[in-house]
Amino acid sequence: MDKGKRLTGPARDKLAGELKTAYESGASIRALAQDTGRSYGFVHCLLTEAGTTLRRRGGATRAPLPH
Repeated sequence: MDKGKRLTGPARDKLAGELKTAYESGASIRALAQDTGRSYGFVHCLLTEAGTTLRRRGGATRAPLPH
């Protein structure tokens, strides 16, 4: 993929689907951005366009401590 090249139509839809699958499998937006040579904002935008439910900030949370 050419860095900075405008991505439209079926190619954009294809990448959005691939990113959504990877993100839902546990990859971070930052990791996906680095892997694709795109910006964090671009990847975030594509994930949103693809209808991805984004995780909350802060990484994995721990289960509550038993009382």
